[in-house]
Amino acid sequence: MAFRGHFDHSLDAKNRLNVPAKFRAAFSDGLVLVRWLDPCIAVWTPEAFTSFTNRVVGELNPISPRARKVIGFFAGGAFDAELDSAGRVTLNQSLLDHSGIDKEVVVVGHQDHVEIWDRARWAGAQQDVTREIEQIAESLDHPS
Repeated sequence: MAFRGHFDHSLDAKNRLNVPAKFRAAFSDGLVLVRWLDPCIAVWTPEAFTSFTNRVVGELNPISPRARKVIGFFAGGAFDAELDSAGRVTLNQSLLDHSGIDKEVVVVGHQDHVEIWDRARWAGAQQDVTREIEQIAESLDHPS
């Protein structure tokens, strides 16, 4: 499934997120909550997260300092979870601290994964992207 769109949500008092209904089926076999490079929480299916980490570290020497740091960042910041019967997932405190999430969030489709952002932080990041997107797009190598 390609994850697309963005959705405003609020965490409940137990730090549970109601996952958008259109994404729930993709996470029926579980999900992986990941500390992400941006100040947000990435949500992957277990298979997609394994594929991603294999692509990232596949060619690195696993005992090199660089590989150990990358592997440790992703594996050490990843938590297996499941949706409850109401389609919610509990976000743990270390991920909330990393992302700066308090209560108001935006759930953003990112093709192969979903990102959970603090709503105000996401709005600021989108302003930055809007200013930069033309230059970014022009700088990409494209075969056409």
